[in-house]
Amino acid sequence: MKLIGVIKKASIVAIAGFMMFTSTAFFYDEPRDFEITKNMDIFFSVFKEINTFYVDEIDPGKTLKKAIDAMLKSLDPYTVFYPESKIEDFKFMTTGEYGGIGAVVQKRKDKTIVIDVYENSSAAKSGVKAGDEIIKIGNIDILNKTLDEVSDLLKGKQNTQVFLTIKRINEPKELEIAVKQEKISIPSVPYAGLLKNNVAYIRFNSFTENSAIEFGEALKKLALEAELKGIIVDLRGNPGGLLNDAVRIVNYFIPKDLLIVETKGKVKQWNAKYIAQAEPLFESTPLVVLVNRGSASASEIVSGALQDLDRAVVIGERTYGKGLVQTTRKLVYNTRIKVTTAKYYIPSGRCIQALDYSHRNIDGSVSHIPDSLITKYFTKNGRVVYDGGGILPDLIADTIEYSLNFKKMMSQGHLFDFATEFSAENVKILEAKQFFVSDSLLNSFYKYLTTQNFEFESKSNAHLASLEKELIAENRLSEFNTELDLIRSKLDESKYLLKEKDAIFIKKYLGSEIVSRYFYQRGRIQYHIRFDDAVSAALSVLADQNYYKNILNGEVGEHKIEEK
Repeated sequence: MKLIGVIKKASIVAIAGFMMFTSTAFFYDEPRDFEITKNMDIFFSVFKEINTFYVDEIDPGKTLKKAIDAMLKSLDPYTVFYPESKIEDFKFMTTGEYGGIGAVVQKRKDKTIVIDVYENSSAAKSGVKAGDEIIKIGNIDILNKTLDEVSDLLKGKQNTQVFLTIKRINEPKELEIAVKQEKISIPSVPYAGLLKNNVAYIRFNSFTENSAIEFGEALKKLALEAELKGIIVDLRGNPGGLLNDAVRIVNYFIPKDLLIVETKGKVKQWNAKYIAQAEPLFESTPLVVLVNRGSASASEIVSGALQDLDRAVVIGERTYGKGLVQTTRKLVYNTRIKVTTAKYYIPSGRCIQALDYSHRNIDGSVSHIPDSLITKYFTKNGRVVYDGGGILPDLIADTIEYSLNFKKMMSQGHLFDFATEFSAENVKILEAKQFFVSDSLLNSFYKYLTTQNFEFESKSNAHLASLEKELIAENRLSEFNTELDLIRSKLDESKYLLKEKDAIFIKKYLGSEIVSRYFYQRGRIQYHIRFDDAVSAALSVLADQNYYKNILNGEVGEHKIEEK
């Protein structure tokens, strides 16, 4: 209910006066409080004037939401307001659960495409497949609907049936599929399994309610299957979540009563020390943690605390750099605010928060940190670590640089579409651990690209095209036709080299896309880790216990691992 949406002009004056009165009463007799009262009064006066005199009708809810968002954005990127309409999204972030059908959709131009279906979900059981184009939801044509509007139509109360009209490749007619909306629980552990030499691998995607329990149960199950010689915890791309679950996960690996993280805020109630409360399940099993630029917040508490306590070797890229703690506060009319209330400090005493919000990579992660903004700290064994911008791994993986052509294939959806065609023509494939993209299949993909008018290009092609435009503009193209034709011919001859360069990435990602159509996310991960250089590096470290111990003792300096 948005009460402000039905306020009449006269009422706005009354509310502004009421706010002025209550604000004055609440913040009485303090210079700072007078400033708050004065500016609140100015704000309501401005709103009253635009509501009364602006040439077009304004939407009070949208206008005030933008004002609130702009105010919060000036503080930090993580303090966020949730209106009543977004409370379900907020609940999903904290619980990993929502009411829906269990499918992920994406807008591609004017089409709504199912890009993923969760295993054992209502959508999967009803026969919805990745690659399906949704035409209608119930009687509603969704051609001109936004992605948010489509998502809202697919969400709903449990045990409610929704009818989807879809187009499917190789099907001559549109299909109508009845799907029951149900409680969808996104697992925090989409895959856990044994790799060679009895090393446990566990992919951990989110810190939500009970995710630490899910993590512990997955590891205990693997420990029953074999005597674990090592554990790899994969936190790559994990954006964080609940602090308490991060603490519990660290506690699985460290002795009781050790400090894991400390929070400090302006308000004393947010100052707290989080201590390991239980005896560890895996105190002595060799441990590696994988991180990248997408590992943030609670992921950085886990990787950073285990690094500070010299309990794990951290491998990957510098992490995101979010050392701020948010607390959710209930507001009026079923709204909420997630507000930054404290910073967290891991056992060495460092805070990994990036001190400068403005200088980040495109994905939001930390770029270069000037020496003047970092401070030296020490781990339990005396190794040097730094604050100021994420967790720097013990073994650093080079950031993968994809070619222009591969990025174009991905952005235009060619790998996805080819996997859709492949799965429509092939009822089954080998298990995820055995499937591979053969040279024959790779060539079929290249043939598919030609049907889509896809051209392999290089920066040289782009420069040549730019030069031709300039010559045309100067009316001098005919002077250089012979030379340009020769250059163009040479570039065409070298196109196969561009294909060779991209082949390794195509095989990796095309294979995982195909496998996901048969074995869902679990299969995608199983397939992908076979070609994962960071996982290979982790296995090598765990196989050489002297090397592993030397890293944790500080006898081995910072090293790089190469992308194969």
